[in-house]
Amino acid sequence: MPPTDASADASGSIPSTGGEVEDTLELRLPEELSALFEQDRQPGSRTAVDQGPPAATPAEGPEGKHPDHALFPGEDLLDALSDWGAVPTPIGSFRLVPVRIERDLRLISRWMNDPAVAAFWELAGPESVTEAHLGSQLAGDGRSVPCLGVLDGVPTGYFEIYRADLDPLARHYPARPHDTGIHLLIGGVADRGRGVGTTLLRAAADHVLDHRPRCGRVVAEPDLRNTPSVSAFLSAGFRFSAEVDLPDKRAALMVRDRALSKVL
Repeated sequence: MPPTDASADASGSIPSTGGEVEDTLELRLPEELSALFEQDRQPGSRTAVDQGPPAATPAEGPEGKHPDHALFPGEDLLDALSDWGAVPTPIGSFRLVPVRIERDLRLISRWMNDPAVAAFWELAGPESVTEAHLGSQLAGDGRSVPCLGVLDGVPTGYFEIYRADLDPLARHYPARPHDTGIHLLIGGVADRGRGVGTTLLRAAADHVLDHRPRCGRVVAEPDLRNTPSVSAFLSAGFRFSAEVDLPDKRAALMVRDRALSKVL
C-alpha cells in the first residue's frame, strides 16, 4: 500500500537510529498555541471568542431543532426580486410585480375560481381563501414571493417565485443550493393555448437566472395530469427530470439549467 502524504519521507528513505526503525514523529506545537490551549484548560478562564453566554448556532432552532434555513439579519432569499425590472419578450415587455393584497386580491381570486385553474390550484371559493394563501407567503421569511406577471402593463398571470432548496419539495428530489422554483397560472382564457404561457415561462425562468447568480437552475413541479402545463414547460426550455410523488399530487419535475439556457 503506498504511503500517505503524512507518512512518506521526501527522500524516499526511512531514517534509522542504532539499527532500529523509528516509526513515530515528535511533533511540537508552537509555544504561543501551547499557552493558548493551556489557558483554555484553566477553570473559569475564557478567551475573547467565548465571552458572554453561549450563542445558538445558525442552523439550530428552538429545542435543538434544525429549520430548513436560518436567516442572517437583512438577508434577502430571492435577491431583491422587486427590483428586477422588465425584460423584453417576443410578445411584449414582461415584469414580475410582487403582490399587494389590497390591490390584487380580487383579480387573483377571480382567476383561482376559473374551473380550469381550480382543478389544479384548489383555491376556489371566497376571496378569503386566496387571501390566506397569499398572506402566508407575504408574512414569511421571503423564501416565496407571490407576483403578478405583467405584460405591457397588463396583469396576465399569477407567479410564485420560491426557493426550492428551502421548500418541502427539496425532500423529494436531489436539491442543490439556491435552486429556484416557479409556480404560475395564465389568468385570461384568451391567452391560453396560443403560446403566451410558454413565452412568459421562459422569460420568468431566464429573469431568475439573470438576477440570481448563485442559482444554477430553475425547477418546477406541475401535476402530471396537467398536460398543457407540462408541454408549456418543455417548450420553454425546461427538461423533464423525473416523476416525483408529492403529498398532494404526482408531479413532473421540470428543470431549466443555466448551462443550457442559451441553447434550449
